[in-house]
Amino acid sequence: MAPSSQEKNPRFYNSYLLLIAGLGGLLYGIDVGIIAGALPFLEATSGYTVSQLSTVVAAVLLGSVLSSLFAGLLADIFGRKIIMLLSALLFVLSIPIICLSGSFEALIAGRLLQGISGGLIGVVVPLYLAECLDAKSRGKGTGMFQFLLTVGLVAAAFIGLFYASKVEGVESLATSTRSEIFAVKDSAWRSIFWVSIVPGVLFLLGGFFVAESPRWLFARGKKAAALKALAKSNGETGARTILSEMEAMEKDATEQTNAGKVKEGLLKRKYVIPFILAILILACNQATGINSVLAYAVNIFNQGGLSGHFGNQGDVVLKVVNCLMTIVAVILVDKKGRKFLLKMGTGAIMVALLCAGLLFRGIEGSRVDITEKAGAYKSVVAEEFGIDISNPNVQKALGIDASQPAQVFVAYSYGPISNNRLLLWDPDKAHKGIAQNTAISIHPPSEDDMKESVIGSFFRSIHLNPFANPAEAKGAPLKIEKVSYGLQPGKTTGWLVAACFVIFIAGFASGPGVCVWLALSELMPTRIRSMGMSIALLINQAVSTTIAAVFLPTVGKYGYSTMFFFWMGCTVVYFITAACFLPETKGKTLEEIEEHFEGKQS
Repeated sequence: MAPSSQEKNPRFYNSYLLLIAGLGGLLYGIDVGIIAGALPFLEATSGYTVSQLSTVVAAVLLGSVLSSLFAGLLADIFGRKIIMLLSALLFVLSIPIICLSGSFEALIAGRLLQGISGGLIGVVVPLYLAECLDAKSRGKGTGMFQFLLTVGLVAAAFIGLFYASKVEGVESLATSTRSEIFAVKDSAWRSIFWVSIVPGVLFLLGGFFVAESPRWLFARGKKAAALKALAKSNGETGARTILSEMEAMEKDATEQTNAGKVKEGLLKRKYVIPFILAILILACNQATGINSVLAYAVNIFNQGGLSGHFGNQGDVVLKVVNCLMTIVAVILVDKKGRKFLLKMGTGAIMVALLCAGLLFRGIEGSRVDITEKAGAYKSVVAEEFGIDISNPNVQKALGIDASQPAQVFVAYSYGPISNNRLLLWDPDKAHKGIAQNTAISIHPPSEDDMKESVIGSFFRSIHLNPFANPAEAKGAPLKIEKVSYGLQPGKTTGWLVAACFVIFIAGFASGPGVCVWLALSELMPTRIRSMGMSIALLINQAVSTTIAAVFLPTVGKYGYSTMFFFWMGCTVVYFITAACFLPETKGKTLEEIEEHFEGKQS
């Protein structure tokens, strides 16, 4: 029987797979980012405590961790396509549960479903793409997943911004009543979630028209179905070539077993080496500090010399660069290769972190320690600390030169809970009556602050929670770790800091941001690919969480420069791994990659 026109020309089907991959990434990005815009309105209308709101935010993390752990096993049992459809269905179902919720329990249930959906997507979509796309398109497919993931984050931010402007419009009307303002805020957070259902529905519908993974079908003995699925993305000739490679590997394994050898274990080098490489790359990917840079960009820019709206402008620039450079990676990944992009990206990150670290070493090194002087503003009875550096008497007592723009950095803790604040003094702005962040008032944690969320309790019970237990802050005395004073860095220094992190984001987005998903899916041999990816992603999340937990305490005690130099050291390890140990997988079939780790010639 003659092959169909689609089989003769697989370009259309591969383009369709790229579209589905993009929708999966878009859904993943929205999954992560949508709560940021909805949370202020949920907080204003729900009456939930701080602890409950923290649980609403963290429920996605719990769902994601649990589902990513079992995603590989489920994909092995039921197939990649079924689990992709399940992930889309769970997300679509979560939206009405959240938006129509009348109770805290229903809201948490919906958020858990979103997290489960995200965890499944993060494992199964890259896995599915690696097993379905031809060698020439595999990098582009994973790049599209990452690109639209970043678009999803930006889209979530713009959705929140749109509804925030609607709320502000109602609040600005003199005729608006309190009940009308309440109603528009309540509608805003529900509408934000309702809008996010669109990519979920598209992903669900589109998933019905893709074929099952040919590698999964072959492993189940369905060779005819595997050949048909391969032909869709590789053409008839390419499909038969790949199928013959799969049959040769199967025959080789069978012959070894029949020759009296013990069934090959998972400790063979062809399993252990790629598994270790994948885990190392994922761990180093987080150890570059990417999540902390994105989360604390405004704080970093403020301390670097870009105060006020300039810091927020720098944050917007970072997100735009992130999207644009991901497009560059999508274009180059199948032309230049994975090693090239990883070396280029990690090299740029190292330079950026080194320069940022040196800039902050100069800023932090010029500060004067005034902890003892500031101790006079700590209340012994109430264990509180309050200070206003715009007060001339305070300036005199602390030795602040009121004629110069200055920074006062305050790091403090209640038991294991650490935090820090930056106070700014600019005499020109003060004379013009422009509002500044010149005062700080620190109070003991409230009862709500000290309640650990259900999510935190769960992770602590399985010893996977690196964050301090808030309950241990109860009754703990306030400790002013450090108070330092220095001149405010100039805008030139601030823009140099911003330039460093633009280079950082550009390097990350054009290399590690895309290639990490490829490394995860391409390096793992077929036998361990699904479970290996699940375990590697779990370790990835553990490293990310640990870095988030130590970030504020480290910055408070040792400064931003110390953190930047540590991240740079981890990135050096990343660069060496990519340059010296990672094989180039561009243009190779998954079977050829597996043969490389087995020590065979392709």
